[in-house]
Formats: sequence, structure tokens, C-alpha cells
Amino acid sequence: MELASLRAFVEVAREESFSQAAENLFLTQPAISKRIAGLEEELAIRLFDRAGRQVILTEAGRHLLPRAERIIHEVTDIRRELSNLSGEISGALAMATSHHIGLHRLPLVLREYSDSYPQVSLDIRFMESEKACLAVEHGELELAVVTLPLEPAASLLTETIWRDPLTPVVGPDHPLATQPDTGLSELIQYPAVLPTRGTYTRAILEQRIGSLNRQVNCTLSTDYLETLKMMVSIGLGWSLLPEIMLDSQLQPLEIPELKLSRSLGIVTHRKRTLSNAAQAMRKLLQMPEHHQTRRH
Repeated sequence: MELASLRAFVEVAREESFSQAAENLFLTQPAISKRIAGLEEELAIRLFDRAGRQVILTEAGRHLLPRAERIIHEVTDIRRELSNLSGEISGALAMATSHHIGLHRLPLVLREYSDSYPQVSLDIRFMESEKACLAVEHGELELAVVTLPLEPAASLLTETIWRDPLTPVVGPDHPLATQPDTGLSELIQYPAVLPTRGTYTRAILEQRIGSLNRQVNCTLSTDYLETLKMMVSIGLGWSLLPEIMLDSQLQPLEIPELKLSRSLGIVTHRKRTLSNAAQAMRKLLQMPEHHQTRRH
């Protein structure tokens, strides 16, 4: 049973798509189909039911999936442990970060890392924090530098690097922009544009609003904070954004009930060995000089 075939099987099972699995593994769809067909032939059993474009695990496939994942993780861990014995910081480092952190927090860290460890090939994937945490949990990535979950999965280890204060904001032409004393009751009468429901940042706001027995009228949502900033600046609604994003396009509001913050930092897997390259990245992020807030 070849490891490459197991990787293809796991990826198709997760994505429920041969084409998406091929894209994730940088292969062609026929190559993925060939690996799955070979695995099914070797095991003498069908692993997927194919109904048009829908791909569904059979009962045998559901039994194989957790074992295949364990085999892949074990082999990966062995390779990292043996590679680490040399002490060299080289090879590939697969990590994720969000667009916001990549823009506002990581540039200097990445430049210093590349200068210090030129033999490391960085594979940086920009994705939502929630998806990045799942990718670390599934063993697809060694680490993620993202917004930390309020309640991380038991298998994940999180470490705060930056505290990220959040503030309610409106555009310069919003009716509340010129009111010196705006309360939460006045604010929630207006439409809001917020991070997508289910994101960690939205959860922070909903937790606070819920504790106050209030409701927010969210008319637009997106995963991209820069897009939210644009929406606020042109008057589509108020939002809750990181203070680091404040500029002349936004008018912050002093609302005590919404003085909130989120944690940004490192996510790794508790039971998996980090490569020397990943350990070096973590140590660099932990250095105090990289904890300072820089506005762009």
C-alpha cells in the first residue's frame, strides 16, 4: 500500500471531490483517479461511491479513513524526527496565515526568516483562521499564524503572540461619526457589516452582544477585513475592526461595551513533531521585538 495512494484517498475524502483533491496535491485529476483506482484494486473493495459530481465514502472508506490519516501522520512524524537529528534548518515549511496577519504582522518576520534560513523553502498559504486550524489539526500544515480560537480543539496547542484590540468604527459620513456620545443602543439601530458568521472574530462580538441581550442587524458579511474596511468607509454600515487598521477613512467610536480584543498567534499540533524549520519560525515569532504593533 503506497503512501501516495493513501494521501490521495484522504484528500478526496476530505474534499469530497477528485478535482479539488488534485488541486490540493498539485496533481492532475487523472493522476488522483489512478491512485484511488489502484488502492481499491489492491484492497479489493470500493472506497467511494460516485454519483455524478458527488463523491461519497462507502462504509469501507469510512473505516479506512482514520487509519489512513494515522499512517500518514506517523510517517510524516518519523521523517521529521530523523531529519531534525542533523540539526540543519532546511527543507520545506508548510504554514498558513490570514491575509490580515500577513499584511500587518508578518512582513518583517518573514524577511528575517528568509535571510536567516535561505535553505528553507517557505510554502505559505493564505486562508481563513478557522480553515488554517483545521489544516493543522489534520496534519496538512505544521503551523499556522492566525486569529486564535476561543475554544481550540483538544489536539491543538495555541500560543498568543499579539493582542489585537478591536474597536467599533463608522465611515466619516455616517450619522454617528459626529456624535460625541454614542452608546450601544444607538449603534445597533444602524446596519452592520461584519466578519462572516462562524469566524473567530465574529464569535467574539456575538459573545459580548449576547451577554448584553442585544441583537445586531448585519446586512453584509465577508471573511476579508480589508473589504469590511472599504464597506465601512463608503457608508454601508458600522463594523468592529482591529485598531491597527484605523486611518482617515474610519471614525472610531467610544463604546465601553464593545471594548474587545482578540488573540493572534501560533497554532501547532500537540502530538506531532515540528521540523527544525518550523521550530525556527516559532522561535522567531516569540522574540519580543516582533510583538510590537506596526501600522500600515
